[in-house]
Amino acid sequence: MTIPQVSVIMGVYNCEKTLGESIESILNQTFLDWELIICDDGSSDETLHIARLYENKNPDKIKVITNNVNLGLNKTLNRCLKEAKGAYIARQDGDDISLKDRFEKEVEILNRRPDLSIVSCAMIYFDESGEWGKGTPVEFPEAKDFMNGTPFCHAPSMVRKKAFELVGGYRETKITERVEDYDLWIRLYEKGCRGQNILEPLYKMLDDRLAIKRRKYRYRINEAYMRLSAIKKFSLPLKYFYKVVKPLVLGLAPTKIYTKLHYWKLDQ
Repeated sequence: MTIPQVSVIMGVYNCEKTLGESIESILNQTFLDWELIICDDGSSDETLHIARLYENKNPDKIKVITNNVNLGLNKTLNRCLKEAKGAYIARQDGDDISLKDRFEKEVEILNRRPDLSIVSCAMIYFDESGEWGKGTPVEFPEAKDFMNGTPFCHAPSMVRKKAFELVGGYRETKITERVEDYDLWIRLYEKGCRGQNILEPLYKMLDDRLAIKRRKYRYRINEAYMRLSAIKKFSLPLKYFYKVVKPLVLGLAPTKIYTKLHYWKLDQ
């Protein structure tokens, strides 16, 4: 069997309504040298059944594995990594959509720039009413950019497998829940790895009001911890400390106010 250049890892949980379209967006990529590894994280709906249907139709491209119980994204993605054969590891979530040339453009950068380990891109945000906003990432993030949040969008990222191996994959701890990517980028930058954001949106992320309600306060604490970690590991000046407190303050805001701020920020 030939080894694909790209392994796509997808942890899924109760996303029966969106999974088919998400997988179709991978099948429709202009770049064809990939494998897709889906790990169902103990879904209680038809998610696993849908994933199996696609596996049966595309046995040479798609592999489905399962967790007997819900383990969380950190452990689920690490299970996918163990199955991955490609030199490049791409992410995708089961409720999002990759535009058709996403893989092609991300692979081109990693092929051309051996000094880079991470590639991600700007995203289009959508909900049940349609597209409503777009992200504007920093093209070449520096250490100080970690104080504004995760510098690379996780879901549309592509990372060299060697970089994952360098840091041992995702950390499986309570403090990295829902910030596993933030933690990963910090550890990679600490090892000297660097990355690039493609400023052209190549990915559509589902970001609805239900998603906002799922952001529990303990995940705000985790985010604050990551910002504090960045200050320490990158020896950043203490003037950035107020940004450690920022997610804690936002987490105390009423849902309606936070929702307005969130939509306003990404709708500029």
